[in-house]
Formats: sequence, structure tokens, C-alpha cells
Amino acid sequence: MRILLAPMEGVVDHLMRDMLTRVGGFDLCVTEFVRIVDQKLPHKTFYRLCPELHEGGKTPSGVPVRVQLLGQHPQWLAENALTAVELGSPGVDLNFGCPAKTVNKSKGGAVLLQYTELLHDIVKTVREAVPAHLPVTAKIRLGYEDKSLAVDNAIAIDEAGASELVVHARTKTEGYRPPAYWDWIKKIRAHTQLPVIANGEIWSYDDARRCQEMSGCSDVMIGRGALAMPNLALHIRDNQPPMSWPELAQLLIDYSGYEIYGDKGRYYPNRLKQWCGYLKRQYPQAEVLFDNIRRLQKSDEIVAVLQQSAAAAK
Repeated sequence: MRILLAPMEGVVDHLMRDMLTRVGGFDLCVTEFVRIVDQKLPHKTFYRLCPELHEGGKTPSGVPVRVQLLGQHPQWLAENALTAVELGSPGVDLNFGCPAKTVNKSKGGAVLLQYTELLHDIVKTVREAVPAHLPVTAKIRLGYEDKSLAVDNAIAIDEAGASELVVHARTKTEGYRPPAYWDWIKKIRAHTQLPVIANGEIWSYDDARRCQEMSGCSDVMIGRGALAMPNLALHIRDNQPPMSWPELAQLLIDYSGYEIYGDKGRYYPNRLKQWCGYLKRQYPQAEVLFDNIRRLQKSDEIVAVLQQSAAAAK
């Protein structure tokens, strides 16, 4: 089984990738999307979203990080894909799953699932541009408004030469509302030769096993679940117990010392408050923590609250 860390725009940046891969259990990360419109982007854009390119395309703990591209123009995507791999990305991922309205309005992400031929052309053009030994992968949802093109889209991506496919088992319209329709992934697998990775609504060891059974996939991608339980990958892989609150509090304290694009601590208060929204699914203490830090703006004040919370739980 491989476990991949999902790309989550505005959440899973290189610091979060660093933290979660240090905790362990991941085999591959995918970056937040690089938005491609009608030009070849400068190197600094790729380095900003994927600083790991400076270190051979790996996190500090050695987990490969694949650059993800989002756009609608095959040739521009191909040219930027070549830049990504030349800078050190171990392959390229194509985003056909983002449900954000602003992205879809500009014909990017999940809206492309309505245009099977265009999906094929994008993947084929990118595949032809990227050296054959490097993977070109894609991430899709089951459809835009419905699932009528789910199998056709997967077949088109397969025939275009993709290396593997991640399927988020919901449509764009279904968003992130449970359930995830893992059985549809099995339908896709029955009609393609592609290695398929299952994604969506995996929060625990039991969820992962049910997903594998219903989808027929051995490999899974997790995103929100890993934010709710930072050792979810190890929980799935080895049935390791969920991280305790004191352990998690220390992890959050360590996060305060990380740098974001060389600006140490500046974004920590807002990022931590955002993270509490995910953590409270697994840890009731996270809701109390959020209430205690919601008005704080300084990292050292928040760290002090975390230290008190960890000590009280021991």
C-alpha cells in the first residue's frame, strides 16, 4: 500500500508537508496547484509553491513532492510541466478535481470533467513533453454535476498516456459532503489499465480498509483526515493509535518555529486557528484551544496556551 498526501490549496504548503512527513507514513506528496493560463511561468513561481525543488524534490524527511498544474490549455500546461521536471519535480500531476468556484469559472479544475476530449488532449500533450521516465499523473472527481462521464473521462486519461490516476469519489456538486462513492472507483478500474488511487472521506484505519474493499484500490490519498489526525498515515498503515493531545500540542508548538518563505512565525497564528477547524473532529481539546487563541495575534502567546493545554492533559 502507498499513502499519498493530498494537495489542499491554502492549507498543505511546504511547511505542512514537512511536518506531516516528519510524523511519518507517507510515500508521496502533491503540491498546491500552480495555475497555468497563457504563458510560461518563471522559475520563482515553482520555487514559491514547491521550495522542495531546491532539495531534489523531496521534503526534509525524504518524501518525494510532485508539482501539480491546473489549467485548460494543453500546450501551455506542457511547457510548464517541462519546467517543473527540469527544476527537479519527480513527475507532474494535473488537477481536474478542484471544486472552487473561482477556479471553475476560469475553466480550471473540476469544470473540465465536462469535456472528455479536452482532458485527453491535455494529458497527451503533457505526456509528450515530459521525459518518458517521469510520471504524468492526474486527479479527478467523479464528475461535475453528475457521474455520467466518470468512466469515459478515466478512459480518456488512460488512453492519453497517464501514469496513474487519483479519483476523489464525489462530484464537484457533491463537494465534501459524505458519503464518498468508493464503489464508483471500482467501476473506473474495471474499464482502464491505469493504476488508480482512491481518495475521499478517509478519516481512520477502518475508513481506509472499507475504501480499499469497495474501490478495489490498494493505494489511498488522504488530505483533511491527515489534518484532523496528523499520524493518520501511520494509523492506516500500522494501526498505530491516534496521536495523544499532549503529543499533538507539542507538534503545534514545533510548528511555531517553522519558516514560511523565510518569514519566521508571521503566518503561524492564522494557520493554527485554521488548523483547529480540522483538529476538532478528532480532538475535543481543539475547540477549547481555538476559543482560547482566537483573539491572540502573537506566536509566543499562542505557544504559552498550548503548553498549558498539554500540561493539563498529562
